[in-house]
Amino acid sequence: MLVEAVKQKGIEGDSLLDVGGGIGAIQHELLRAGVARADSVEASTAYIDACKEEAARQGHGDRITYHHGDFVDIAPNLERADIVTLERVICCYPDVENLVELSSRLADRVYGLVYPRTNWASKIAARLFNLIMWLRRSPFRVFIHPDSVIDWVARSNGLRPVSRRKTLIWQVVIYER
Repeated sequence: MLVEAVKQKGIEGDSLLDVGGGIGAIQHELLRAGVARADSVEASTAYIDACKEEAARQGHGDRITYHHGDFVDIAPNLERADIVTLERVICCYPDVENLVELSSRLADRVYGLVYPRTNWASKIAARLFNLIMWLRRSPFRVFIHPDSVIDWVARSNGLRPVSRRKTLIWQVVIYER
């Protein structure tokens, strides 16, 4: 849903910053659809390696720049992009205000987010997931951040919401500058 929503905004020749780029699904789709270049920020070297392999296979490895680390730590060193995406990143980060503040500032035109809804289903799913992580002694947790906080921070950086699609657990929100 995020890729389709972003493509509807016109992407030919645009630059992309994919925060929490993972194995590159968003990058690869948007590069094939007309994005000129992409920057991927990812905390996992295994995901970066997988993304590089797939980019080489698809023939656009030279159009992606990889940044390893915590986005909030490296954001001051990143260039602005026409499109900034965060697919299922907000739910994995404890400091949502800082994450949205820094990432929304870097969006010149389109800011696309996928994050959990603040409903009973997502809250139950998050609690169960966090319980499992606790039982496994993993420090990883998921968070259900208030829509109002995310929206307020994005709007305070000059963005306005133009579309919102929802599933039972997730929502896809597109902002434009």
